[in-house]
Amino acid sequence: MDSSRRTLLQGLGLGSLAGVWPFSRLAASQRPARVYDQLGIRPLINFRGTHTTIGASKIWPDLHDVMADASRDYVVLEELQEKIGERLSRLTGSEAALVTTGAAGAICLGTCACLTGDDERKIRRLPDLAGMKSEVIIQKPHRNGYDHAVRNTGVRIVEVETREQLEQAVGPNTAMMYFLGGTSHDWTWETPVPLEACLAVTRKAGIALMVDAANMLPPWDNIRKLAAQGVDLIAISGGKHMRGPQCSGILAGRKDLIRAAWLNSSPHSDSLGRPMKVGREEMIGAWQAVEKYARLDFDALDRQSAQQADYLIAQLARIPGLKAERTPFDRTRRVHRVLVQWDEKTTGLGTGEVERLLLEGEPRIAVLRAQAQGIEFTVFMNDAGDEKLAARRMKEIFSNGRKSHENPK
Repeated sequence: MDSSRRTLLQGLGLGSLAGVWPFSRLAASQRPARVYDQLGIRPLINFRGTHTTIGASKIWPDLHDVMADASRDYVVLEELQEKIGERLSRLTGSEAALVTTGAAGAICLGTCACLTGDDERKIRRLPDLAGMKSEVIIQKPHRNGYDHAVRNTGVRIVEVETREQLEQAVGPNTAMMYFLGGTSHDWTWETPVPLEACLAVTRKAGIALMVDAANMLPPWDNIRKLAAQGVDLIAISGGKHMRGPQCSGILAGRKDLIRAAWLNSSPHSDSLGRPMKVGREEMIGAWQAVEKYARLDFDALDRQSAQQADYLIAQLARIPGLKAERTPFDRTRRVHRVLVQWDEKTTGLGTGEVERLLLEGEPRIAVLRAQAQGIEFTVFMNDAGDEKLAARRMKEIFSNGRKSHENPK
């Protein structure tokens, strides 16, 4: 890392992260030929957030070497899973852990574990649930597209909205309760039945509770809090803010359930999870990513994002007709977002047009479309200088748009 970049990081309170959280973008003339160039694809700057459709995050640079090293030798996967599981369990604070194919893979395998335990006959039968437990309870506000990972095991979803309904829904066919993490403004979990209340009900009934924690990073302490509360299963994304392999996730929780999830997964051939193959490279990469992530200075990273958001707001406010302001933080994590709005008639630019111009311009910039009007910049894991490029592009777009609107042909 050059001295000017190191000085910048130290000035931002990130000197200790200089070798861990890289902020680098080489000029095209300084880069070797890249595979995307061969395909005619232009990479983009991500102000949309950890969205899988654009890659979610950038893997830690030094993970490339360690994963390549892992690929050079054969190992017994069960031995590797056991050793990595031991280390992940210590980092999460849970009894055991398993590397999976993303948080969705963790959710699916965790559900399988609750349905079958270590009964090989049941494992081979999934998703045929005849004679087996076949229901999963979910609070109605927690329904989301990712709960398909629960449903594809063949279960029936039972929706509840109150604690009374939850208690009445629990029965002999109940295999598990799914809880969507990150749906409360704090750890009281008013959502509408708090996590603590759900745990009280599920423990009394002897069924497992799984928390989908994919939207709960940063910080890492959120995961350890869940484990300390005795959550039976925790599904974590490895390829988003944690910056592990894009295809990786972690299932942490009770030892018996993690063992059952492993039996329901690859390399076990006669299992519903056989298509969810995790290679030795991803196991090593996910483990190394957690080792790094658990030690990060999240306050320092937050200050970096805050400064970038402040810069964006200040620069965008100088563009005539634009209004820029922060949007509220997420419920269980601090994500800095900048909402930008304008009068479309005055500027002659619609929301969709600005979004398109940013994505098709140079450099390409991906943003979110606001629910009402305008766009939103999610300042999350951005390289130093991304905010300057975004401000420059917005100035160009609105300057050109205003000229075209004032001087139509």
